[in-house]
Amino acid sequence: MAYSDHPRPQLERTDWVSLDGPWNFAFDDKALWHGPSEPDFALTINVPYVPEAPRSGLHDEAFHPVVWYRRTVELPEGLALDDAHDVILHFGAIDYESDIWINGQHAAHHVGGHTPVRVGLRAYGAGPDFEIVVRAADDPLDMHKPRGKQDWLREPHGIWYPRTTGIWQSVWLERVGISHIDRLHWTPDFARFEIRLDARIARPHGHKLRVTLSHAGTMLVADEYALTGKDTGRVIALPDPGIDDARADFVWSPEHPRLLDAEIELIDADGAVVDSVRSYTALRTVGIANGRFILNARDYFLRLVLDQGYWREGVMTASDEELRRDVELTKSLGFNGVRKHQKIENPRFLYWADVLGLLVWEEMPSAYAYSNEAVTRLAAEWQEAIERDYSHPSIVAWVPFNESWGIPELPRVAVQRSYQQALYHLTKTLDPSRPVSGNDGWEQIATDIFAVHDYHPSGDVLDGRYRDETVFRNTLKTFRSAGRVLEIDGHPWAGQPVMVTEFGGIAYFLDQTAGWGYSQAKDAEDFLERYADVLRGVTDSVFIAGYCYTQLTDTYQEQNGVLTMDRTPKADVARIRAANLGVPLEQLPADPLGYNARWLKNQAPRKP
Repeated sequence: MAYSDHPRPQLERTDWVSLDGPWNFAFDDKALWHGPSEPDFALTINVPYVPEAPRSGLHDEAFHPVVWYRRTVELPEGLALDDAHDVILHFGAIDYESDIWINGQHAAHHVGGHTPVRVGLRAYGAGPDFEIVVRAADDPLDMHKPRGKQDWLREPHGIWYPRTTGIWQSVWLERVGISHIDRLHWTPDFARFEIRLDARIARPHGHKLRVTLSHAGTMLVADEYALTGKDTGRVIALPDPGIDDARADFVWSPEHPRLLDAEIELIDADGAVVDSVRSYTALRTVGIANGRFILNARDYFLRLVLDQGYWREGVMTASDEELRRDVELTKSLGFNGVRKHQKIENPRFLYWADVLGLLVWEEMPSAYAYSNEAVTRLAAEWQEAIERDYSHPSIVAWVPFNESWGIPELPRVAVQRSYQQALYHLTKTLDPSRPVSGNDGWEQIATDIFAVHDYHPSGDVLDGRYRDETVFRNTLKTFRSAGRVLEIDGHPWAGQPVMVTEFGGIAYFLDQTAGWGYSQAKDAEDFLERYADVLRGVTDSVFIAGYCYTQLTDTYQEQNGVLTMDRTPKADVARIRAANLGVPLEQLPADPLGYNARWLKNQAPRKP
């Protein structure tokens, strides 16, 4: 697959330009301004970094409930508006509630801090030069909106981190035809050797859709479909070699992330191509059966790590190189996937997970309080997130709730139980092709995966809780994770795969002395011994279908990462990988990415 640098790599056009970089900026702490001509744009900010981030050029972590942006844009020659084309202005994400003006005209209002916003410029009379103004409102004290790990206190505390206010993902312009491809959804079926394509077309008028799929430069399919409306769905049968060994050459997995390149063209009644996009998909099917996670019709043990996606210089925003490095480091450490915790990650991370082969659990950032407003906000944004990320082969599970956040009275209040069940079923309705961890951690009601959080520091104790089914059934009745029950009366464990999806959290203070973890190691050797011990506790049982270790990196005051916050490994990468893979060090396969050699090279000047 050819490298893509597009902000939306599964629907990529040639004619686009980034608007990342300097924008005029203003704080509006008292919400005094209401229109695009009112703010005093005295500051400059480096988009897409938020004002709280050092890379923004501001690094201001105070409470700022409203911020404003302004930029004057001159359209490049290749993106000119004409009778046959429009230009779409894209914002990857604006936290939390945004209004957008084009040349003084209100063009868009969006609620949701983790999902895209877009505006067609043609309707607002944008010429070769035009002005964009953005107002972002993000009340730091509002507990009824999806906010994930963003702290409501001035300084980060506990498990909460600095706030993210305003634009925090890329901004770009893209030229499209008046009739154009608006959406693509890919749904693979490994068993049938088929891929379903669902496409939405803006303003179709007697058009056809031409779809070409290729693998490693060899064309597999070239189909053409007549369009009878804006939505079309087709099942594409791939040439099936029949023999399993030959089939494997086409199938995606973390070990062999084989992608199929796609080109989709929109053709008018005269045979002219009026829109063309590049995309990709993969043959990959996931599910659950007999208490196991299933990948491509076979049992597959999940070795995940909790990934919160924070960087010291960018807060929740990272460069493309940093996103790729995180995927590479995760694989080099012996994990085959991540649980992206309380964050809808940048599509560029998902692109690298697709290309390099890393499983992803996508988790909705939580609201903290329960109310009708919180329900409406979270459900709407969750639907947008699934819509955006549906086609990524790396995503293998959805997580709408974590630890009953936003539904704190779940065991006792019927309406909160109904809400959890409703969001589980909504997720399954929007995407029946993936399992759902309905309330990751405890108080399981509606879920495909029985996910348990258990931070006991002893491998023997952990093993004693999950050794076999009889022991586990007793654990269901007696164990309280952070004081919370695992199953709710009337909703017993029903044989779902059992996974320990948070455990460990061993702090090793490599770069600083302040902070905390769920337990503490005194040096690198002690860290490795503790790591291997808790890992044994959740893997020796054949009853466990997977785990998720807490966590990939240190995150501000949390010093329980396998890596520091600047992504330096805290201990021998080879030994960590050997523990994750369950093999003796002398039998460990070579690390193709070379991170262990880099770790050894960097040890001499470091102090424990």
